[in-house]
Formats: sequence, structure tokens, C-alpha cells
Amino acid sequence: MKVKKYARFLLLLCWLPALFLLQACPDPQEKEEQERIDADPDYQAKVFLRDQCMEVFYYWRDEVMARNKTIKPYNYDIYEYFDELLYSRDRWSWMCDREDYIADETGVISGTWGVSIGQAIEGYGDYGLHIRYIYPGSPFESHGVTRGAVLTKMDGFSVEDDDQGFTSEKAKYFNDNFYSKKTQTFTFRLADGTETTFTATMKDNLQTHTNLITRVIQPGDYPGLTRPVGYFHYLAFKANFLDDIAQSMTYFHDQGIRDLIVDLRYNGGGDSRASDTLMTYLAPSSAVGKPYVVRHHNSYLASLDKDYSDEANTIAVGANAHALNLDHIYFITGAGSASASEMVINGLKPYMGEKLQMVGDTTYGKPNGMYVLMYPSTKDDIKRYNNDDFSRLEWVFLPICFFNNNSRGEAIPETGFVPDYYCPDDLYHDFGVGEAAVKACLTHLSTGAYPSVSPRPASVATPRSKSGYRVDTEEDRPNYGSYRVRERFF
Repeated sequence: MKVKKYARFLLLLCWLPALFLLQACPDPQEKEEQERIDADPDYQAKVFLRDQCMEVFYYWRDEVMARNKTIKPYNYDIYEYFDELLYSRDRWSWMCDREDYIADETGVISGTWGVSIGQAIEGYGDYGLHIRYIYPGSPFESHGVTRGAVLTKMDGFSVEDDDQGFTSEKAKYFNDNFYSKKTQTFTFRLADGTETTFTATMKDNLQTHTNLITRVIQPGDYPGLTRPVGYFHYLAFKANFLDDIAQSMTYFHDQGIRDLIVDLRYNGGGDSRASDTLMTYLAPSSAVGKPYVVRHHNSYLASLDKDYSDEANTIAVGANAHALNLDHIYFITGAGSASASEMVINGLKPYMGEKLQMVGDTTYGKPNGMYVLMYPSTKDDIKRYNNDDFSRLEWVFLPICFFNNNSRGEAIPETGFVPDYYCPDDLYHDFGVGEAAVKACLTHLSTGAYPSVSPRPASVATPRSKSGYRVDTEEDRPNYGSYRVRERFF
């Protein structure tokens, strides 16, 4: 009997090492997963994105939270992972790295020609490569290139919409070379019809500003005008460039401007500090102390809705010594007018009525905005960011966090605002009284009616091709439009 007990005791002792061995061996799948986590340099940033940004601030958090927990971060690079976490309806959220964020904040563009290229397809059927606008200091500026110039050759290769049309080969050559080759020889047909060929080198760094053009159109400049009209071409709502707004608006105020054309056709939005500032000049006295935007958050952050409405009462629209007290305001819009551009128009509608007119094309359609969510996000990092020190910044996440209504509860249509008067973007003339959209505003102001539009200026030859290939423009990006409220979180 003792022998049997002793044998059972020995048998138990023999099993114990095996049990310890089994407990010490990690699960192969868990081991592999940990190895993949350890090998992913952005894993912690992805966890922060999922757990802090998307589960707290994201407007559609309730719709995606459960699904997002099942998506393995290490299966994607960080940009792909960001896209995977988005709600199917969301075409606006975006993210960027430190370099892109700093460039956006400072207005300094690196490796650039300082121009925007477009095609006059809508309304004109022209696939040629036209200059839409040019920044002061562009390498092309000294060669007489302005809006209205057409790029015809690059290093001797034809990129013109000619007898052969604007073929796929021409589009590919442009896309492959224009933005990547630092030094090239260009041929342009200028706005006055003359040709010029020159060799230029990209600017390593170009300081840009948001007020592209601030001009007063005098009565003698256009038939029927009885008083001066302001023309303000505004490219982006940037918080670090509030002086651009102040300088332009103060100039208009000092010139006694009561009628203003605000050109937002290429303005994709930006920071709410800039839209708040612009509104203090544009809004009528009847709007002082009233909101121009009311924000609606997700269910988790619903308490913020009232906070931001109250803040808009005191900040967004307020008394300003240089407020313009306008009799008429015209907004020139297009597919490139998005986000804060649409929000300003929507915010003014209840207070301006028929005094507010839109000329151009349908806007982009972005009825919402983001907070600036930064990683890493220790307390020390937050202090640095608030002091504009981004030396430790790695990633900036901008998911949609709220939707905007005006004071009447009206939202920006996701299909965009349809203008009062349709006018395709006239890429044949520089900005001024000869450009179709500006001319339409002046005609309405002086006669009370818009002109009957001839889609093609009489001075422009009919293009040879009826079809062709498009090149990408800024607003072709699926998440074009970058309106964000001023707070930097984390």
C-alpha cells in the first residue's frame, strides 16, 4: 500500500515539471503578435489615434468604435490605418506629419514653382494647362507669367491642347515631371498672346501670404460704377496670418468701401481664428453679439455644443472699429471653395439677405470641422505646442469632430452651395475687371442684373480637341477642405 502511494507521489512529481513547462511556453499567436507590435515604430501613435482621437472626439464614434477595436494596427502603415478607422460617410478627415503641419502653419512652401495649374474644361472644353494663380516671388514671375498664361512645352516636350488634343502622354509627362524636376525649360503663351521660353529652378522655400490680392476698383474702371468697389482674393484661413486680413480690411475701410467682392474660388478653408477675424469686418452691425456658427458634436461630447455657441456670441461676431458695414457683398466660388469659406458664407446669410450674392460655380460641400489632435501628447509636449514649438511633434490627426449650422440652424449642403449666378472659371484673364466672375459681380452691382454669359471670351480661339485628359488639382483630393477650430488638443 505504501509502495502504491509512493509511486503515485513520484508520478505527480514527474508531471509537475511538465505543467510548469506548459505554463511557461507562450502562445505562438500571441508571441507573433507581440513581435509585430514591437516591430511597428508607429504602434503607440496608432493606439493613441484609436483610443484617444476616434473614441473621444470623432463625430461618428458610436458608429465605428466597436468595429475599430477589431482592426489590427500593425497590419497597416499609419496613413492606411487612419483611413481604415473612418466611417463610410466620411470623405473629409485627414492627417499629416510634422513637416506638412509646420508648412501649413507658417505658409512656407518647399520645393515649389509658386503657381497653381488648372484646365478650363468646365464651360470652355479646354484641356490646356493654364496658370490659375501665381504667388509673389514665384520663379515664373520675372518672366511675365500671370494668371491667363498657358504652359505649352516642358523641356521641348509639347503639353499643349493642339491638333493632337491633350493626350494621355501629355498628361502623364506633366504629372511625372512638373512637380518633381527641379530645373526645367518652359514655354508659355502669355495672357497677351505672346510666347516666352525660359529656364527656371524651383524655389527651395517660398514664403506665401493668404491675401493674394487687395485692390480697389474705381468708378472709371468699369462702366456704370458710381463708387469704388473692393476686391479681396483670399486663399486660405490661416491663424498665423490674421494680419493679412486686418491689413486688407483696414485698407478697404479707409477707402470708404461699401461694396466688396471676396474671391474664395480656391480657398479650401483653414483655422477658425481666421474665420472669426474675417467675420468681425464683414458682418453687419445687426449681427454683433450673435453667432455665425453653431457646432454639433458626438453624443459623448454633446455638452460642448452649447459652449461653442456661447463662445461664438462673444468672439465670432463682434464690434470692430474697421468693420466695413457693407451694402453689398459678392462671393466668387468654385469647386475649390470649401469648409471655412462655406461656413463664412453660410454664417452671413441670415444677416445679409439679398445683399449677399454668390457668383461662380458650386462649392465643394464641407459642412463640418476638426480639432487639431497632436501626437505625442505628454503635458510637456502640450506646453511646447501651445508655444509653437513642434520639435517633438510626430503626427497630427484631424478627424471630423463636429458639424456646423448657422444661427438659423441651416447646414452647409454636402453637395455644396449653388451660386446665384453660374460662371465657369475664366482662366484666360488675370484677376480684374476683364475676368468673367469679377465682371459679373460688377455688372450686377452697376445694373441690378447679371450678364448673359458667353462661355468663351471672344478673343480666345476655339480649342481643337473636344475631349482630353485631366490633370489633378488641389480640390481633387478626397478630403479637400481643412477647416479646423483653433484648439490644439493633446
